[in-house]
Amino acid sequence: MTNGEMAAALARAGLLFITRIHGEVRRPALPPGHSPASARPEHGRFDSPPHEVADVDEPGMVGKVNAGWYRMAVEHGLFGEDREFLFAADYSTSAAEYVQGWVRVRLLDEWDLAGSGVEQLRSPMGALLTHRFVPEFTVLSLDGRVLMNTTVWGNGAISTIAIRPPG
Repeated sequence: MTNGEMAAALARAGLLFITRIHGEVRRPALPPGHSPASARPEHGRFDSPPHEVADVDEPGMVGKVNAGWYRMAVEHGLFGEDREFLFAADYSTSAAEYVQGWVRVRLLDEWDLAGSGVEQLRSPMGALLTHRFVPEFTVLSLDGRVLMNTTVWGNGAISTIAIRPPG
């Protein structure tokens, strides 16, 4: 996938593509063997409160996921100046290869991450649970201090977790 194709895809979700990041990016430090999903509160994990967790087939899923994601992004400091952040993007051109990269994006005034239908935001797990579009994506603050993952759990619940280690 080219940067132009990536920019066009993300634009449909309300994300302005700024640039692809080459090289490593700084991420919040977690203890060895821990991923964001296995991190604990003492590692800086924050979970969506129950009223922001949606079921994959819930009629209000899109609004609930978008609202919860945005609230957590503001509360935990995801956004840089002009609501910019990094988005984990899949640049693969076939199922045989996996090419992930980070892209710097800006959240536009009109956006819809959970209901956009953009392939870059689609959950592979969600496809096992329902026929509708289900989001799953990872974002990172520009300074690398906050990582957020909107994910689908095995029980069909969709929620956002933020990793912002203390200190």
